[in-house]
Parts: sequence; structure tokens; C-alpha cells
Amino acid sequence: MSDLIDLQKKLVPDLVEVMQQRYAVLHSVDLFQPIGRRSLAENTGLSERNARSEVDFLSKQGLIKITTKGMYISKEGKVILEQLAEFMNEIKGLSVLEKQIKDKLNIEQVIVVPGNSDQYEWVKQEMGKACVSFLQSVVDNEDIIAVTGGTTMAAVANVMNPLDKTNNYLFVPARGGIGEKVENQANTIVAEMARKAGVNYRLLYAPDPLSESAYQTIINEPSINETLQQVKGATVVLHGIGDAMTMAKRRKTPEQVSVELYNKQAISEAFGYYFDAMGNVVYKVRTVGIQLEDLQTIDHVVTIAGGSSKGKAIDSYFKQGKSNLLITDEAAAKEILKG
Repeated sequence: MSDLIDLQKKLVPDLVEVMQQRYAVLHSVDLFQPIGRRSLAENTGLSERNARSEVDFLSKQGLIKITTKGMYISKEGKVILEQLAEFMNEIKGLSVLEKQIKDKLNIEQVIVVPGNSDQYEWVKQEMGKACVSFLQSVVDNEDIIAVTGGTTMAAVANVMNPLDKTNNYLFVPARGGIGEKVENQANTIVAEMARKAGVNYRLLYAPDPLSESAYQTIINEPSINETLQQVKGATVVLHGIGDAMTMAKRRKTPEQVSVELYNKQAISEAFGYYFDAMGNVVYKVRTVGIQLEDLQTIDHVVTIAGGSSKGKAIDSYFKQGKSNLLITDEAAAKEILKG
């Protein structure tokens, strides 16, 4: 297929460009339907005039439907979109990026979706779809899926579907809340994932971070301890990676700790651990939930992080952090390869 794509780029370059543009329009309609022309233009990066032109063409082809509420993708449009997905990935060279990232980070599997999630919300949705598809291939009866918080995990929750016909698996938060927006907390995300998957869930009512004395008190509470044992027994973990200083700010970290993180050149954060560029742990927040060492015995650890701003953080985490699968986007992948 790559040879054919190279020929098309040389002989009919406009064809490839038009296909990419129309794919982007179909893709956005599918994700955000019902969607208006103005929102469509914003999500695709097209001018309103170009968006209107593409909408008219796709409507005449019967690929989208225009209603008073907005635009919807038709059944035929959905089929075309699915058939084009692999082709568009080849055009963008995503399969090459996946192999390069796999080799650089020494990881079993990498999935790269097109775009930059720093700029477009739909890119996070695509990473979420990739995550759900992977879960559907590995989740089994009585599995426990532990999930961290954050905007990327919230995007996964938005596109969650039932994972297994038995529907006998459990969602749990991987750690306590960090005092951010409630919609981005692990408890909220877990409840939403379980609702859409049609399964049970448990919540972990523990603040984050904690003092050592508070930690010892909380983990001995019977209700907390019961949930914590389920978290520790997780067979699948879904987690993001944060930029160190951004996460410190979100946690309302004391100024002296922020200065320490800055002086020690902290780059990334995951599970309450802060890493420098070489993957060394430079600071640890006391949290209730999964610890870094727990990942070694978990069957499937899935890391989901994207955006050009996360490239260095992803590279930093994978110097030491364990993961079987990285789901990222094109912008982050290119930033990682800059090294």
C-alpha cells in the first residue's frame, strides 16, 4: 500500500490532500454529531467556506445528513470512514512512527493516532477509541480495571462501550483524588466507564496527597482497605502521564516542593512519582492506591498520553516506567523522536 500512496503523492498530490480533508470532515461529524458548520470548521481547522463546500459534496454523496439540529454521518459514511482509516494512517506515515517509538522506548506495542490533542479534543477521543478497542481484545471474566484521573482518561470514558459479553468485570480508581475538577477525578471517570460498559465499580474515598500519619490511618479504615485490596488486585491499569510542573500546580503543591522539583529538573509525573529526563524518581507524593512497583505484576498496563507538550514527559516516564502499550498521537510521537 505504501508504494501506491507514494505514486499518488507524486502523480496526483491534490487527490491525497482532498481525501485527507474530506476524511477529517467525516471524522469530526462522526465524533461530534449533531454538529453545525461553524463547530465543524473549528474542529477540522478549515475555513467556514471550505467546510461548507466539503459538507455540500459529502451530502450529495449520501455520506452525511443535514438536519435542523446539525449534521449526522450516514451508515454509508460510517463504512467509508472505517475503510479509509488504515489508508489515512499510511498516508500520514503513522505505522512508521509506531515502529520508531516502539524501538526508542523499548515497549511491546504502540498505537499512534493522527493529530495533536493539545489543539483538538477529537484527537483525545481517537486515543480513547483505540484504548477501548484494545480492552475489548484483552479483558476477560472477573478482570479488575484500575483507572487514573485526568482529561485524557475522561476522554476514554466518553467513548467507552461494553468490553466483554459476560459483563463480569470491575472498574476501580487506581488512586485517590487530587482535588482537581470533579469530572477529571478517577472516581468520576470510573463511574462513567462502568455505566457505559454496563458493569460494576468501586470508589476510593481518599484525598491525595497525604501525610504519612494520615496515610496510615486511612488505609486501616475497613471500607477503604477493602477497595484498596481490589485496586491492588487489578489485572489491567489505564493511566496517563503528566507534565511535572503542570501536575505540581494542579495539586497545589507547596512552594518549597515546587522549587525542589524545578531544581531537580522534574519532567514527568505518574502515580504520584516525579521523574527527571533520565527516568530517575526525584520526588514521591504519598498516595493511596497503585504504586510504581505494583505495575510489575499487572498483566496489562496501558499508558495513554498525547499532545506535543507531553513528548518529553512520555520519554522521561518510559526510561523506567512499565507499560505494555502506549497510545499516543502524532504530535507527541514526533516530539519523542526529536530526543
